[in-house]
Amino acid sequence: MVARLVIAAPSSGAGKTTVATGLMAAFAGRGLAVSPHKVGPDYIDPGYHALATGRPGRNLDAYMCGTDLVAPLFAHGARGCDLAVVEGVMGLYDGAADQGELASTAQVAKLLKAPVVLVVDASSQSRSVAALVHGFASWDPEVRIGGVILNKVATDRHEHLLREALGESGVPVLGVLRRAPAVSTPSRHLGLVPVAERQAAAVEAVAAQAEQVRAGCDLEGLLALARSAPPLPDAPWEPSQEPVAGRPVVAVAGGAAFTFSYAEHAELLTAAGADVVAFDPLRDEELPERTSGLVIGGGFPEMYGAELSANARLRKAVAELAASGAPVAAECAGLLYLARSLDGQPMCGVLDADARMSQRLTLGYRDAVAVSDSPLAAAGTRMRGHEFHRTVIEPGAGPVAAWGLRQPVRRVEGFVQGGVHASYVHTHWAAVPETARRFVEHCGR
Repeated sequence: MVARLVIAAPSSGAGKTTVATGLMAAFAGRGLAVSPHKVGPDYIDPGYHALATGRPGRNLDAYMCGTDLVAPLFAHGARGCDLAVVEGVMGLYDGAADQGELASTAQVAKLLKAPVVLVVDASSQSRSVAALVHGFASWDPEVRIGGVILNKVATDRHEHLLREALGESGVPVLGVLRRAPAVSTPSRHLGLVPVAERQAAAVEAVAAQAEQVRAGCDLEGLLALARSAPPLPDAPWEPSQEPVAGRPVVAVAGGAAFTFSYAEHAELLTAAGADVVAFDPLRDEELPERTSGLVIGGGFPEMYGAELSANARLRKAVAELAASGAPVAAECAGLLYLARSLDGQPMCGVLDADARMSQRLTLGYRDAVAVSDSPLAAAGTRMRGHEFHRTVIEPGAGPVAAWGLRQPVRRVEGFVQGGVHASYVHTHWAAVPETARRFVEHCGR
């Protein structure tokens, strides 16, 4: 039985990340083993969660992984912990477009049988806060809102008015936070700046968030609420695979330019028999020794185009590995890195395509079907994923495409050539664990 809380809000921008990360760090600072989780596909917030807790930040996405895997994945990540804190996504009841409650924070809270703490941006309101909280608490009787944390409270008088109004709501106030510039985290075109790019500044921000939460929140009350959650009957997810012989080396791109990954991917690759070795395309001039497969996930190569281009030795090594037919799985940032150029700067040249920054944000879940056989998936394999980028690549698909997408419009996307599978679509391999073993099998060949 793991004590657990879901941190939600009426809408984006209310302060969920600040509160959730601050709570994680504050409880970890008290000696508790805290398991951090994030609803939805976002990669960036879990980096701050990991910094706060010293454990991998893990995602719970009911669209990409299915509702049946949410509780097992949660139990896997929270195994051995005293407390789990789950940060929500968007507004409490917002989920996948045109899919009802699917992938919403509310749905995940129900699947986890977890109490919800509602973070409310209290600026520019007083008595109305009670109506807002009442509406959210009564909308779905299966969602248990166990408390409210008031954020961006201006003065003691403002706090008094808010508490007085909420006194009649039946939902206790478990925290009051003043406006505090020191806890803010800088953002850019895809959200918060990742931890790997901020280093010491990120450590300072998380420490400030923890201090603000310690000063303004009822930690004992929040812990008691978390411990009121009932036991979950679900067995923890296991990254079990029949291992491939020979321990092939799978190199996984990391560093500041490639920060987007799900912890379960490396666990699945390892379980399938691979030796997973990280490398940094910004710094390393060679691939890890004995590399027989390459995974290049998402990130921000557009912010490091000059540095990636300047590392000509590594670009050549990647191109030679791909030309040899070795399996290469590239998602989003990895796709751009394999292109001929990015914003006019030479990249690896594996793909006959050029990428550039765009003003248009491409964002949303995708229902994808593999168009052809690749080391990642057999033709006809269906996977769910998401796109999240402000770049475009031309052409958008190769002579042999990676995926056929069903929504929001039908189209083909990505590239399959030799052992390369490159696409804008991010996927979560826990949903289709045979993906990892298939990839490692191809590495072993």
